[in-house]
Amino acid sequence: MTVTQTPSTAQEPRDDLREHVRDAARRSKRAAAELALLNRGTKDRLLHAMADALVRRAPEVLEANERDIAAGRESGLSEALIDRLTLNTGRIESMADGLRTVAGLPDPVGEVLRGQVLPNGLQLRQVRVPLGVVGMVYEGRPNVTVDAAGLALKSGNSALLRGSSSAARSNDAEVRILRDVLAEFDLPLDAVQLLPSEDRASVQHLITARGLVDVVIPRGGAGLIQAVVENATVPAIETGVGNCHVYVDRAADQDTALEVLVNSKARRPSVCNSAETFLVHSEIADEFLPRALAALAEAGVTVHGDERVRATGGEDVVPATEEDWDAEYLSLDIAAKVVDSLDDAVEHIREHSSAHTEAIVSADYRATQRFTAQVDAAAVMVNASTAFTDGGEFGMGAEIGISTQKLHARGPMALPELTSTKWIAYGDGHVRPTGS
Repeated sequence: MTVTQTPSTAQEPRDDLREHVRDAARRSKRAAAELALLNRGTKDRLLHAMADALVRRAPEVLEANERDIAAGRESGLSEALIDRLTLNTGRIESMADGLRTVAGLPDPVGEVLRGQVLPNGLQLRQVRVPLGVVGMVYEGRPNVTVDAAGLALKSGNSALLRGSSSAARSNDAEVRILRDVLAEFDLPLDAVQLLPSEDRASVQHLITARGLVDVVIPRGGAGLIQAVVENATVPAIETGVGNCHVYVDRAADQDTALEVLVNSKARRPSVCNSAETFLVHSEIADEFLPRALAALAEAGVTVHGDERVRATGGEDVVPATEEDWDAEYLSLDIAAKVVDSLDDAVEHIREHSSAHTEAIVSADYRATQRFTAQVDAAAVMVNASTAFTDGGEFGMGAEIGISTQKLHARGPMALPELTSTKWIAYGDGHVRPTGS
């Protein structure tokens, strides 16, 4: 086996960038053909070795990340984006644990989904197979580099990664470590590649490499996702922004509602499963709102409220505009509104939701059933924080993204979502009769 290692930070003249991306895709396609032959044991040992190497070489990643953060602050990145960018020992260990968890999951490749023997004796099976070359376009968070690579490798795919320029040093350090482990296993280094991020044109070249890239998955803000979905000629899986809601029903246990609301918003406000709006039933608003506003203020959250919320919170509540109902703040801000019924809450969510995660807090079983049936979202939480919409929390190990579309994959995407299917027919000289 011949492997080619191209420095992932290589600078390419703009005129050569398209060919650079397409050449990387060709190499990735050849690597995917080899990965498809690996058995589960080899893939699991590979992921464990990658996890150990990340922890062992964490200082390299942290040093690179410090340079990214310094450059980000100098360029004026918001604190929300700085938080997404930041790595520390704990986050690196979490990345490694994600790889180990993925290694412990069943291998989807080769799973038989359907099978039958036809009356003529022909044996049919529909089995899971790798997608092939998985292209990732993502912003900020360098943990996505490891998550995407690990999930791709376990499901027999090669990973063609295009991170953001803000995380270029961190991503490069991580990919160097992963490729070193591939070399130790005598596997093609091109199974994990990092594309140049200095020129935005590399995204366009990746998402139009039809025939070389099998699927592209965007992960980031609304602008990035729409640009990929609208311009890709490669099949794209749409992930969504997280305008998530928490609805506190009239039958809610208010202590539970406070815990769910604060955790949904303030646990980590810069991620897509953070709550951006909370709705309160008018029958409990007078009692619940003062407690909610005080708890959110204690957590450092600024509330953007409608007139009824402002009547309770006064000057401490920022007047909400129409734009607030559609905002993905990704910061310690939340919009708030009083609604007169569950139907009003559902209608507000339908109008403004990004179809990511919606939550209801209620002790009324019928109310929760109506909410889960009527709200259209990839995940619906009942008496639980929106923060649980996460591949790791769902037992998938890491995730490659959270899909808000309805075809192929929806919700956190992990190993099964990175496979397609193939029909295999076993015969014994079977031929189809002429004219049939």
